[in-house]
Amino acid sequence: MLPLTGIKVVEFTNIASGPFCGMLLSDMGAEVVKIEKPGGDDMRQWPPVNDGYSENFASVNRNKKSIVMNLKNPEDLELALQICSEADVVIENNRPGAMERLGLGYEAMKARNPKLLYCSISAFGADGPYSKQAGFDLIIQAASGIMSVTGDENEVKCGVPISDFATGLYGAFAISAALREVAETGKGAHIDCSMMGASMGIAALQTSTFFGTGTMSPLMGNRHPRNAPYQAFKASDGSFVMAAGNNKLFQSVCEVTGRMDLFEDPDYATTTLRAKNQTKLAETLEVEFAKRSTAEWIQALGDAGLPIGPINSYEQALAHPQVEHAGWVQDMELPNGLKTKTFGSPIRFDLETTEMRSAPPALDSHGPEIREEFAARQKAAE
Repeated sequence: MLPLTGIKVVEFTNIASGPFCGMLLSDMGAEVVKIEKPGGDDMRQWPPVNDGYSENFASVNRNKKSIVMNLKNPEDLELALQICSEADVVIENNRPGAMERLGLGYEAMKARNPKLLYCSISAFGADGPYSKQAGFDLIIQAASGIMSVTGDENEVKCGVPISDFATGLYGAFAISAALREVAETGKGAHIDCSMMGASMGIAALQTSTFFGTGTMSPLMGNRHPRNAPYQAFKASDGSFVMAAGNNKLFQSVCEVTGRMDLFEDPDYATTTLRAKNQTKLAETLEVEFAKRSTAEWIQALGDAGLPIGPINSYEQALAHPQVEHAGWVQDMELPNGLKTKTFGSPIRFDLETTEMRSAPPALDSHGPEIREEFAARQKAAE
C-alpha cells in the first residue's frame, strides 16, 4: 500500500515538467490517466526511439494510462469533464488561458468537483505581466539566474533540465500536501506552479548571497564561492572532486599531500580566506595531485576522511554500487515488447524500493476501456 493509493489523477500534460509531476504521484500509488492530444505527447517523438517507441517518453510516464482526445470535439470534451469530475487531482502544463478556452479551466472543473486540486504548471505563472509568455527549460534557466552562475568563462545551461524537473517536484509536493487539507475541509484549490518560481526557489544560497551583499559571485565553474579547496582537481590521468569545507578537512588534505606549509600559511587560515585565495591554492595543490593517479588520490584522501570521488559519466553512475544496492535501476518492457531499463523512484519506504507497477502506456492504449466504462455508466443512468 503506497501513500497515494486510491488517489485519482488526470493530466493534460506535454514534454517534461507536467508528465514528471504526474509520474511522481503515480510512483506513490496514485492512479494517473494521461489525456493526450491526437498524435500524443510531443516527447513520444524524442530520441532515442527504439522500434517506434521513445525511451525519453518512457522515463517520465510510467504507471499511467493513456487516452487520446480531441478536446475541440464536444463529445471528447464532455468525457474529459466526466473523468475530471471523479478525480482528486488535475495537472496541466499548458500556456495560461488555454484550458479556459477549451472549457477545462479551474472554475469549470470546480463547479463540477469542489474537492478538486487543480495544478497548473507554466513558465512564469498563472497571472502577471509574463504569464502569457512561452518558456522552455533553457529560457527559464536564463531568466531565473541559473545560467548566470553556471559555467567558468562563459555562461552555460545546466546539463540536466533542472527548471523542468524542479517544477515537477514542487508541483507534486504541493499536491501531496494539499490532499490533507482537502480530506479535512472538502475544499479543493488551484495550485499555481511556475518554472520561474521553482527555479528561483531552489537557488536559496544564490539569492541570499545577493540579499546579504548586494552583489553576486563571478562565474566559478566547479569551484565554490564560500569554501576551498572545494572543486574538481586534475590528477595525472584525469580529474576528481574534493570538498574540504572546514579547517579539519583542510588539515587532512595538507597532511596527505605533504604540504603542511599550506596549513600554516596565513592566507589559508580560515575557510573565508581559503575561498578568497582559492585560485592560488588550487594551482599549488594540483602540482601535488599531478604526481599520482585519480584512483590513488581518491584512495589516499578518502582514507583520511575527505569527501572525495570520481566524476562519473551516467554509464558509470548507473553502475554505482549504491545504485545497485538500492535497486533503483529496474527492468522495463515497452508496449512494443522491447525490453529496456529505467531509473525508478529513488524514494524508499522502510528501506524497500518502490517497484514500477506498469510500463509507460502506448498512445491511447487505455482509451477504449475508459470510453466503454463511461458509456456503460451513461447508459445505466438513462
